[in-house]
Amino acid sequence: MRLRSGVFASSCLLVQALGVALFLRGFFPVPVRSLPRREARADSPAEPAPPGPGMVSNWTKIPAPLFNKVVIVLIDALRDDFVFGSKGKQFMPYTTQVVEKGTSYSFIAEAKPPTVTMPRIKALMTGSIPGFIDVVVNLNSPALLDDNLIWQAKAAGKRIIFYGDDTWVKLFPKHFMEYDGTTSFFVSDFTEVDDNVTRHLDRVLKREDWDILILHYLGLDHIGHISGPNSPLVGPKLREMDNILKKIHISLLSKEEASLPNLLVVCGDHGMSETGSHGGSSEGEVHTPLLFISSAFEKRSGPLTQPERVQQTDLASTLAVGLGLPISRNSVGNLILPVVGGKTMREQLRFVHLNGFQLSRLLQENTPAYEKDPGYEHFKIAEKSHGNWIKLYLEGNNSEILLNLGKKVLKQYLEALKTLSSSLSKQVAQYDMYSMMVGTVIIMEVLLLLLLSVPKALSKRAEFEVPLSPPLFSLLFYLMCLMLCAVHVIVCTSAESLCYFCSMSWLTAVGVMMLISALMCGILSAIAKIFENSRLPPKNPAVSSSSWSEIDVLILAGTIGHVLSLGASSFIEEEHQTWYFLINTLCLVLCQDLCRNTFLLKECDPKHSTSMKQNFDSLGETSDCKNIDIPAADSSKLDKATSSSEFMKGSHKWISLATPWVILICCRLLRSLNQTGVQWAHRPDFGHWLTSSEHKPELSFLAAVSLLMIFFLVQRRCSLVSKIAMALGLLGVYSYRAAVGNVIFPWQHGGKDISKNSAAVGHGCFCYALLRSIPVAIYVVLVTGLRYHLFIWSVFSPKLLYEGVHVFITAAVCLFFTAMDQNHSHRVQD
Repeated sequence: MRLRSGVFASSCLLVQALGVALFLRGFFPVPVRSLPRREARADSPAEPAPPGPGMVSNWTKIPAPLFNKVVIVLIDALRDDFVFGSKGKQFMPYTTQVVEKGTSYSFIAEAKPPTVTMPRIKALMTGSIPGFIDVVVNLNSPALLDDNLIWQAKAAGKRIIFYGDDTWVKLFPKHFMEYDGTTSFFVSDFTEVDDNVTRHLDRVLKREDWDILILHYLGLDHIGHISGPNSPLVGPKLREMDNILKKIHISLLSKEEASLPNLLVVCGDHGMSETGSHGGSSEGEVHTPLLFISSAFEKRSGPLTQPERVQQTDLASTLAVGLGLPISRNSVGNLILPVVGGKTMREQLRFVHLNGFQLSRLLQENTPAYEKDPGYEHFKIAEKSHGNWIKLYLEGNNSEILLNLGKKVLKQYLEALKTLSSSLSKQVAQYDMYSMMVGTVIIMEVLLLLLLSVPKALSKRAEFEVPLSPPLFSLLFYLMCLMLCAVHVIVCTSAESLCYFCSMSWLTAVGVMMLISALMCGILSAIAKIFENSRLPPKNPAVSSSSWSEIDVLILAGTIGHVLSLGASSFIEEEHQTWYFLINTLCLVLCQDLCRNTFLLKECDPKHSTSMKQNFDSLGETSDCKNIDIPAADSSKLDKATSSSEFMKGSHKWISLATPWVILICCRLLRSLNQTGVQWAHRPDFGHWLTSSEHKPELSFLAAVSLLMIFFLVQRRCSLVSKIAMALGLLGVYSYRAAVGNVIFPWQHGGKDISKNSAAVGHGCFCYALLRSIPVAIYVVLVTGLRYHLFIWSVFSPKLLYEGVHVFITAAVCLFFTAMDQNHSHRVQD
């Protein structure tokens, strides 16, 4: 089957777009979601109905709060061994005493990667596990839109004060009645960044006009980034935190009311690795201490045991119950039972039932076959047993049977909560590696096929024979299909977590396997043909023995350098600087090559003569055909035609020489027009200068000149009516922009065709597809290996989305130009 280069490139891009879409679906698993936040405050479920007629529970509302005031102290990068290890005993004596002998409960909270501050705050306050797709969901607004503890507390009339990392202010705008945010980017500052939080403490602890106080300290995290967890600076910082906790605890104890006690919560958003960084999944990064300190708890006695492990997402459910609030609809956390262990059995069962009802409802809204889920089955069994317990309770049964049945029901609920939470967490806590691998294989196969097709695709005819029939009917093709289908069955039947590709219909999955097999057979056929052609003697040795030019080497080196730079977060953040450098370098090399060919090489050089002849023959022929009357054999006309041709050749030479310099000037103007990136986005640029009110005349002049240029460039091929209509339209554009105070930049429309021989379109589409395939193929491999990197959330994931969208846009552009080229070719043939 013979295909043109443009058609082949467009087809390859469409297949690669399929692979990119599959990879993105595996890399960005869709998180579990419930109803929107505005619908989240629904009536709470009643207690399970007791069996038998005429018996109804009278407890239908959310339980009352268990605590009066709650203080949450979040110490950034607080590892569990900083509190429970030797460092805690040495540098945090008060906290250690409270943990070992005080009225407290201590746990080790496990955070899911990525262990960075923003997703960890989301997990703490929503109870959900933020997925990487949240980058897209919150792309236009940094505010947290999911149902969360802060929003529920504000809706219930709770007065919240916050001091610390300004990430909270961005996530919860207009939620705090008082706040003071500190930036987290000055990592060398680990003193003032905490002093700015502590300076409010004495004043706010004396006040009574607040219900929740949140403090987020950053100094320990900064020390870790600078010198690691074993730095001599860690000890003094832990001692400082210990004194702050002591001050808060003593103040809360002194202000407790007789009815409700106060609660102090100490936690970390994440830990730190042995090098002081975070973002990955090492034990030091995911394990943080979680302390609940209140006079409502019993004083600890007996030997100190290893703290129990809980999930970081359990805090949201526990605090919601403690504050008398609804549990966040998207929470996958479990109630930490010891915190409510001092309450009556009926209250404890009520709390765990509310948690189980919320988790089961979330499972129903996100899993089609939720009834078969073990957690849902266990919850229904526990709910039925709960109804039997309520029946005995309402009948006034106070025997040992009621107590034992209550403990049994509580155990059933806890088992159901654990299973439900695990089922929901698996949907967002793990990457869909199988879907990612299938997408990567497709992307890599397309890239190999494009690379192997370069000689034929960029030939003069811009077309080549695609070995379509042999792969589809060869034994190798069917063997590969069978092998891939077998692998698919094994993976899908043995996978413990959910997989998007496994959830597809068998017909779709088999079609993808056939596509992968056909691509592989096509690659093997292309390789075999290359080896076969290499054994044959070349038909034209002078033509075939060509070497790479400097420009070819530069383009190859620039492509490889750009691809390798995608492995560094700083280069991704400032990627425009890479493109500035590459474009400027390419323009300078082109200018050098043009100058050398024009001025340094001698006219007698056969290579020079040949190249000059090839460059100018088509131009001369076109000019002769358009401007010379061939039948009129007049010597004066022939001389005029010759001089006109020579003049056009000379002007073409100078235009070629000036083009790189014009491009350099335009690039420099564009660079100054709008500052971008992370480091220099705040600096003034030409765009700000133009849009300022002081330079309105200059802006109006540029707008008018631009619109006039559009008119004079386009009007040459228009009729009189079209010219009048276009002039009125451009005048309307200027009037509208002047009315609203905005500016548009002109699109200059030339009257010439894009290309005259049709192979140029095919060559351009093929090169465009190849240059787009190389970065995306390498980047999907890089981002898979860097999926636990510190900046995977804020840098690498957005770049992956941009690369994916770029592939789709490239495919659409190539399809458009290929279709236009096909129509043009058919018209020429007709």
